[in-house]
Amino acid sequence: MAKIWDKGFDANQRVEEFTVGNDRELDLRLAKHDILGSMAHIKMLVKIGLLKAEEEKLLHSELHNILTEVQQGDFKLDDDAEDIHSQIEAMLTERLGEIGKKIHSGRSRNDQVLVDIKLYLKEEITQIKEEVIALFNLLQSLSEQHKEVLLPGYTHGQIAMPSSFGLWFGAYAEALVDDMHTLAAAWQVTDQNPLGSAAGYGSSFPLDREMTTHELGFGTMSYNVVAAQMGRGKTERILAQSMSNIASTLNKLAADNCMYLSGNYNFISYPDALTTGSSIMPHKKNPDVWELIRAHSNRLQSLPNEITLMTTNMPHGYHRDYQLLKEVLFPALETLHKLLQMTCFMLEHISCNRDILSDPRYQFLFTVEEVNNRVLQGIPFREAYQQVGKEVEAASFRAPKEIHHTHAGSIGNLSTKEIKKKMERASEAIR
Repeated sequence: MAKIWDKGFDANQRVEEFTVGNDRELDLRLAKHDILGSMAHIKMLVKIGLLKAEEEKLLHSELHNILTEVQQGDFKLDDDAEDIHSQIEAMLTERLGEIGKKIHSGRSRNDQVLVDIKLYLKEEITQIKEEVIALFNLLQSLSEQHKEVLLPGYTHGQIAMPSSFGLWFGAYAEALVDDMHTLAAAWQVTDQNPLGSAAGYGSSFPLDREMTTHELGFGTMSYNVVAAQMGRGKTERILAQSMSNIASTLNKLAADNCMYLSGNYNFISYPDALTTGSSIMPHKKNPDVWELIRAHSNRLQSLPNEITLMTTNMPHGYHRDYQLLKEVLFPALETLHKLLQMTCFMLEHISCNRDILSDPRYQFLFTVEEVNNRVLQGIPFREAYQQVGKEVEAASFRAPKEIHHTHAGSIGNLSTKEIKKKMERASEAIR
């Protein structure tokens, strides 16, 4: 198959292998989106007179056939096909003759790649949104289920004040709301149609970009054709930052689980099938799943920096460097999906220790509660603080293991419904 940019001579094989890399394999993920982009494009070509209605009908029918092949897993790139775009155009030409060659009028591979990636990323963002909401709902359910079960809170790694499993689960639920805000921002940047920007400087054809924007379901377009091309790399970086934020939340949740599962804490447990044993220590139940979630999350947090460095120091316009974005972003998206799904799976099987505070090591956990109780009885705070401190030093401190927190967001008032409303507002921008 001749390359669409072929000028009559073959590229050196080593150069071609190096420049193509594994782009062909990654391109297969874009096949559906390339076809949908082409369907919208040829419909627009009819409107502006560059394609006859009967030609568009034949092209649309054959594109639909190819789309079916993609959906059934029968589609593949020929050995001599450079990328997904040339493969589909060659298939149309082979099956329809000269009509197939007309599909590229008014387009460049640059805006074709851009629209494919934007459509693909919109689909990925929508899936991430649903996975985040599923985890959010699970965390809120666990929060309400365990809101009466107390556990120690820590500062500086030291026993500090009373907390609860309701507060712990609920905290990660609300943290995901912040992550959803940044995911919605990534959606806004992605939801802009670049088709019609061609190689980055527009076209002398009277393209109807409003029409393709509507046909492809974009909320708006990247109007300036140079700006549209400048979006390459920027879109991926903004999405990567959002993914990094989610990964940061998962990382801390995984670290907590590893700590709480250890014998020194014994706050939570999981079925034996979800932990692993030691090759020499029969008593061990290792949190391998959570450790890998923690490690994968750390890797995802490096993604924005990797993309930033990859796209730095380039003037505007297309550069082949952008090809490598797919190599780092596409696998990272797969990883994030797996992490969100596995986090849900693990938490569905968590068991919480309901008798943690009977351990005498937590006898001083309620010192602040006692100081506050004495303040409520009229003793100045500094005096109450000193009184309790002296009792702790004398090992005479005793206090009921009760909490009386009522303010919004506290142990006694988790504000679950209010947090849910925040998530609903944060996620509604992603359609």
